[in-house]
Amino acid sequence: MNTPATRSDDGAAGRGDLVLGAIGSVLVCLGSFGVGDPPRNSAVLSDLGLSWITYGHGKNIFGTLFWLGVFLMVFGWVRLGRRVFSPAAVSPSIRMLRRWVLVWAAPLLVAVPVYSRDVYAYLAQGAVFGAGFDPYADGPAHVPGPLVDSMAQVWATTTAPYGPFFMGMLRVVTEITGDHVVVGVLAIRLVLLPGLFLSLWAIPRLAERFGASPQGGLWLALFNPMVLIHLVAGPHVELLMMGVLVTGIVLVVDGRHVVGTSVLALAVSIKITAGIALPFVLWIWLSHIRSRRPVTPRDVVTVFASIVGIAVAVFGVWTLAIGLGLGWLTGLGWADVIINWFTIPTLAAHLVTLVAAPFVALNLQPVLEITRAIGSVVLAVTLVAVWWRHRHDVRDAVAGMAWAMLAVLLLEPSTLPWYYTWVLVIAVAFDLPMWVRATVVGASTFLLIVFQPDDAIVFYKPVEVALATALAGLAAWSLSHRDPLWLGRFGRWAWGAPPVGESTPASDVSAGSGVAKSERAEAEPGEFGAGASVRKPGPAPGG
Repeated sequence: MNTPATRSDDGAAGRGDLVLGAIGSVLVCLGSFGVGDPPRNSAVLSDLGLSWITYGHGKNIFGTLFWLGVFLMVFGWVRLGRRVFSPAAVSPSIRMLRRWVLVWAAPLLVAVPVYSRDVYAYLAQGAVFGAGFDPYADGPAHVPGPLVDSMAQVWATTTAPYGPFFMGMLRVVTEITGDHVVVGVLAIRLVLLPGLFLSLWAIPRLAERFGASPQGGLWLALFNPMVLIHLVAGPHVELLMMGVLVTGIVLVVDGRHVVGTSVLALAVSIKITAGIALPFVLWIWLSHIRSRRPVTPRDVVTVFASIVGIAVAVFGVWTLAIGLGLGWLTGLGWADVIINWFTIPTLAAHLVTLVAAPFVALNLQPVLEITRAIGSVVLAVTLVAVWWRHRHDVRDAVAGMAWAMLAVLLLEPSTLPWYYTWVLVIAVAFDLPMWVRATVVGASTFLLIVFQPDDAIVFYKPVEVALATALAGLAAWSLSHRDPLWLGRFGRWAWGAPPVGESTPASDVSAGSGVAKSERAEAEPGEFGAGASVRKPGPAPGG
């Protein structure tokens, strides 16, 4: 495929944008040592004489480094997106982008955990398992020590919600690292890292199967600063799950149904949410049969039985291997503890109590129980409807997977930023309109701000939310506009030059002169990401 939007070059195309993001990643790593979520009761920084960076002026300095790093990563990401989706600019090659994803991710591998203390909970749950307890029945508090001290205490008595494969991995990690929290965090990142490599392999292939831009897929799902910071620096099990999930989808789409279904079942063994994709394999498999001959009722029964049998076999093997049974089902209920207004049922509960406040004092918790119960019923009906609606062909079934994952995010009791990777790694299959890509940019930027690196939240503080919304809107607008604040105009007026676009001949926007023009634009002062497009500000193709 050699469409204008995907023309690529192994040279310097977009290298400046990629370097900006890499610098930002380094700053995020450095800043995390002052504002992240370090292990509690750890003397590492004190022993190194660096405890001053966690309070007072030291913390302010490192906080500045962190947020400057976030800004540069978003800045470079937006510029890269304009280049990738511009028909007039030369896009970096897939091979080059794969290398640079690893460059962006590398500093985050050694960062202090940020935005969440889940990684300490992983270690504590693995330690419970290794100590002879059942993590599906016994909380981390059963094995007190540095791991439990460092995790969010709200989860200290709760049971694990993860699949048997991941629980087995956690046990192996903690048996090797013991109570050494820092070493344990680094080990967790290493065992999750294959998910990133699988994503690098599968995402461009999934995009190419349906005629979308493979570079655009990498940009959407892996260069996204929210994804990298949360999943790598976080870190979170979604890094591994999303890689296995998208790999399984690619294999099924390619006609390797048994292997692909087995890989998807492995993803379910990591985190049960991946199971949303399995029912759609039926339509993909039947579509491949239909391309050769008419589908018979026997085909439907055989394929359905094969999918169920493979999934049960793979999940059953890992369940038997760790010997814990199906206790993870109990752990799924603990998600109700999380309360934020990022899902429709929780938002509805907040609105009900707010509207009723002048007339009657309603406690949020009983209202939540009602709205979440309604949300669960709506979700169940929606999933069945989406599954049946998207049964016509392979492309339609993959689109159904994405819609089903989005429905889960919107209607489940609670959601967190890193959950959105479930949708992003499937959405790469499609040439999304500009407004959708801009929405992803805005939402990702917003979530990076309202969730704080020290695991605090500000989404119930109006001023902070307003600021986050404004910055997110600016980032989203910048994806299709070279100079959203018109800063370039002031620079040109100061030097006696005409503003942007007032003296641009029509011939300058042709594809043939795109490279030279974009290189010239990169040198222009004051622009928010100049050089990614030589066209007049406006939506990219498909927007």
